[in-house]
Amino acid sequence: MRAMKLTGIRAMEMLEVADPAIVNPNDVLIRMKVVGVCGSDVHYYETGQIGSQVVDYPFAVGHEGAGVVEAVGPAVTRVKPGDRIAIEPAMSCGACDQCLADRPHTCRKLRFLGCPKQAEGCLSEYIAMPEDSCFKVSDKTTFDEAAISEPLAIGVYAVKQSIPMQGARVGILGAGCIGLSVLLPAKAQGADKIYVTDKIDTRLDLAAKAGAAWGGNPDREDVVAKVAELEPGGLDVVFECCGEQDALDQAIDMLKPGGKLLLIGIPPTAKRVSFLIDELRHKEICIQNVRRQNHCVQPALDMMDRGDFDVNIMVTHRFLFEQTQAAFDLAASYADGVLKTMIDFPK
Repeated sequence: MRAMKLTGIRAMEMLEVADPAIVNPNDVLIRMKVVGVCGSDVHYYETGQIGSQVVDYPFAVGHEGAGVVEAVGPAVTRVKPGDRIAIEPAMSCGACDQCLADRPHTCRKLRFLGCPKQAEGCLSEYIAMPEDSCFKVSDKTTFDEAAISEPLAIGVYAVKQSIPMQGARVGILGAGCIGLSVLLPAKAQGADKIYVTDKIDTRLDLAAKAGAAWGGNPDREDVVAKVAELEPGGLDVVFECCGEQDALDQAIDMLKPGGKLLLIGIPPTAKRVSFLIDELRHKEICIQNVRRQNHCVQPALDMMDRGDFDVNIMVTHRFLFEQTQAAFDLAASYADGVLKTMIDFPK
């Protein structure tokens, strides 16, 4: 089969590789239909690493995927050949203390698609995944929506980990795919006012379309002062979705005493972040890290099926599998109003 692999910094090549095989009784062979380009994929493309996760070339990234079941192992019961599925990229062991504590997302032996030294990504014609990572989708769910269930599930989980949304005053710093994946379920669950910041105006436009009450560009205005003007008492919760130190500082300033900060954005290179402890302590701010999408893929799919919101507003560009490097170059440049780029595989 063909796989698109990173071969160096900002370098990709289409390679012929061995077809994946069904090795374990619960394995599912999947023919890929679409893959979404994630910001973390782009970090690996541009720098070859995220923190301590360093690429050994050649390596295929990609973890936002959807496809069709080609074959199944003898123990598989949830899906069958021909089923259209969304793919949960995390593969937990099911036996460690974290898995037994119902925390498979922090599994001691976790493997994740497209993560160096864990598992090759889904930018290939076929992949094999354990049954637990395969979610059958309804006939009305598109392959785009099935793939977007991956980042959407992170947003659903983040909202779940935060505060009750009914009537909440919410900040979202960073209006990329993850920011919108927080905004949509937060709004659907009753958030009163959602304030969004981003340095790309087209993303603020999409956030407004998705239901944001206000959007501001921190390169052009004092977003902290503006939010304070609109919400003198401060915000109940802020979701940091861009991995930037400036945004962390802004979040603490925007929060009310007793507010909660959710850390979702991944700094591409920084090993440490910092806070002004005086304000953090005086306000008694609660900080919660968000690790991927614990048990939230199915809820994300259910929300889309119910019509709680439309995730298709995120998709701004499409490329063929053979054009994957052009898709990554576009995403890396933040050009042409790009938000979510989808890679289409041959029919």
